[in-house]
Amino acid sequence: MTIHSIRYPGEDEAYRRARDELLEAEMALRAKIEEVAAIRRGLPPGGLAQDYRFEGAQGPVNLSELFEDGKDTLILYSYMFGPGATSPCPMCSAFLDSADGQIAHVTERVNFAVVARNTIDAFQNIAGQRGWRNLQLLSAANNTYASDYHSEMPDGNQVPMCTVFTRRDGQIRHFWSSEMFFAPSDWHPRHIDMLWPLWHYFDLTPEGRESWMPALDYTG
Repeated sequence: MTIHSIRYPGEDEAYRRARDELLEAEMALRAKIEEVAAIRRGLPPGGLAQDYRFEGAQGPVNLSELFEDGKDTLILYSYMFGPGATSPCPMCSAFLDSADGQIAHVTERVNFAVVARNTIDAFQNIAGQRGWRNLQLLSAANNTYASDYHSEMPDGNQVPMCTVFTRRDGQIRHFWSSEMFFAPSDWHPRHIDMLWPLWHYFDLTPEGRESWMPALDYTG
């Protein structure tokens, strides 16, 4: 008994048996993803957040001002572009290339912004080079957000973190951060894979993802 009756041109029984086994695993993975998402949604309130003051394209903006009316969830992505850096992280840049195209859809339901420890002018310059048109950019050059939420280490090294805040009854609390980055692993932490479709394309192929990493430019 096979899972469904669909067949593709030229496939033999060996392929179908292997594909059905994989399909079972794919369906189990989908169910596990839904299970984990439900556990995540059930997290209790996290710690109270400071009303950090960032520098945006139009001037200073507080954390509390990033919550638009009717949207009580905020996603902040920490971009690896630290103080004095002239070049950003290629991985972060590839992730945000994708996010820039999705933001119109994302912000229908939740708030989203990108935070870097470099100056807002330097950040906007990078955005112009990348062709980003939709991302809200914020500089955390003059506050402790990066160190408080572990996107900057004590030695100044930058870490790519995704953090979610919620607003309830006028209080802003931490909800979730991509802590898998810090968990022991034998391979790249892949802590934001669920937000980054790039890798899923490669996971569909015989070549996979392991031998390739994003670059800022592929013309050289």
